[in-house]
Amino acid sequence: MKNMKKRFKREWQMHLMLLPGILVIFIFSYIPLYGLVIAFEDYNPGRGFSSPWVGLKNFQFLFSQPNFVRTIWNSLYIAVFKMLGGISVSVLFALLLNEIGNKILKRIFQTLIYIPNFLSWVILAGILTDLLAADGLVNQTLQAFGLNPVNFLGSPSVFPWTMIISDIWKGFGFGTVVYLAALTSIDPELYEAARIDGGGKLAQTRFITLPMLAPTIVLMLVLSLGSVLNAGFDQIYNLYAPVVYDTGDIIDTYVYRLGITQAQYSVGTAVGLFKSVISMILVVASYKLADKLANYRIF
Repeated sequence: MKNMKKRFKREWQMHLMLLPGILVIFIFSYIPLYGLVIAFEDYNPGRGFSSPWVGLKNFQFLFSQPNFVRTIWNSLYIAVFKMLGGISVSVLFALLLNEIGNKILKRIFQTLIYIPNFLSWVILAGILTDLLAADGLVNQTLQAFGLNPVNFLGSPSVFPWTMIISDIWKGFGFGTVVYLAALTSIDPELYEAARIDGGGKLAQTRFITLPMLAPTIVLMLVLSLGSVLNAGFDQIYNLYAPVVYDTGDIIDTYVYRLGITQAQYSVGTAVGLFKSVISMILVVASYKLADKLANYRIF
């Protein structure tokens, strides 16, 4: 306790700087937790939190709905492929950029692939809607090569992959920067030794670069597990339509339609609480795995 008091006196200015952020988190993240009681009530806005208590009835109703089970599968399916594809493409582009000797050209390519990360899905949804329309640029290009047009945003079988690929395109620039930073920590003498032994670029990549990148890749993969149920509400909400609900509807969009559009506040809150509990378990598990597999700790 004496050491803690001495440290606090020495660093009180830094603790004071943290106070506004702590207040914001407390006001917007902790106080609203009281609203979770709605999940256990037959909520009526007129009666507020004094609405009739129904216990687990909303959860029983929820799990009896085939649409909810479908949204869980859709969320996992889309999120997992986004995660795996994003990491794979980021590593690939990091390796390719690392081989560019011209620093100016390297920075140009790095900036170009990083720009989409700064654009919101509201903007990108408008762009993609025009590009992927029946008479859009992409389908015109396909027809020019003698291929049939594809209904990217209206076909239940194609829509999930449209979401996966567009999300990878938007976000892989950030991952590329992370892996480029990891590449700079590799000892150049390892590559020199490999060249002396007759190892070419592919051999150097296979036996030096990828093994040295493995801890970072494992860390990024494990930390992504905590958000595996977040399949991208802002992206899908701006691009989907009722015709693709079967394969494109995720937990977040389902909660939005139930709680806001259909005013089923209790059921919508129950869905959100279910997702939050599962996400919390995944976050704890991901940090345990990160500590065990990548020797990474936050606490």
